[in-house]
Amino acid sequence: MILAALVTSVAAALLARWALSGVKRRVVRSPQKKSWLKEAGLDVTPAQFWLTSIGVGLVTYPVVYALTSLPIVSLFPSLVVATLPKAYFARKRARRLEEVQRSWPDGLRDLLASVRSGASLPTAIEDLAAFGPVPLREAFQGFPIYSRSLGVAPALEMVKSDLADPTSDRVIEVLILAYERGGAVVPEILSDLAETTTKDLWSLEEIRTDALEQKINSRIVFVLPWLVLVAMTGRAGAFREFYASSLGVAVVVAGGLMSLVGVVIASRLGAHPPEPRVFVSVKGGE
Repeated sequence: MILAALVTSVAAALLARWALSGVKRRVVRSPQKKSWLKEAGLDVTPAQFWLTSIGVGLVTYPVVYALTSLPIVSLFPSLVVATLPKAYFARKRARRLEEVQRSWPDGLRDLLASVRSGASLPTAIEDLAAFGPVPLREAFQGFPIYSRSLGVAPALEMVKSDLADPTSDRVIEVLILAYERGGAVVPEILSDLAETTTKDLWSLEEIRTDALEQKINSRIVFVLPWLVLVAMTGRAGAFREFYASSLGVAVVVAGGLMSLVGVVIASRLGAHPPEPRVFVSVKGGE
């Protein structure tokens, strides 16, 4: 029984590593300065992140095994727990980017008000870094120093690289254009940009709302049966005896495979393709 538990825990580690490897590949391929993890607020390497996630799954395994005494039943809940850090920080990263996106209309109106009051565009952007909406204030906090040492356009490019967001890409490219053209056209450009950005955010919000129900359903469908299974096998009796048999193991394996297939299908149906970043150069053929 101990050997079976050890083999099953190794299998759980391999499955968790496979499930979490998408994070590592995504981070390594990213051409932006901030990795996926840094955008989520974590100052760790990809290897540290997925090794920690696997460790969480391995710690969960003996806890569930102590309740059920069934290696195969303990495997899938441990795999679920191992993927929770990725899901949590992916949501945290998405929330941070959404906050920046939602801040752009107000930030652009602040820029427009400053320019109409007689300030130059670089000065207005510096004011945005000091007094604008909080998400943009954090994003532009280095702009005053960068603009004085490198120039306005390179400083804006650095902010765009840090934000790594399609909406921010479009806004900052227009700001660079407005700075280069200058003159009386700047207020008109900023006014049009604020209006189009607001409309784009309305469309993005509708897409996210439509996909939310599918995401919630897919996660509930995957997690709930395993919680029920752990509860049923938590006590000695007919259920534990059945799932300790070869037939019970086959049922658990089949159920796990069907759950994974169901999650993939539901996630694909509820997902929408990410908006490409058309204003950045593509490196490495990607």
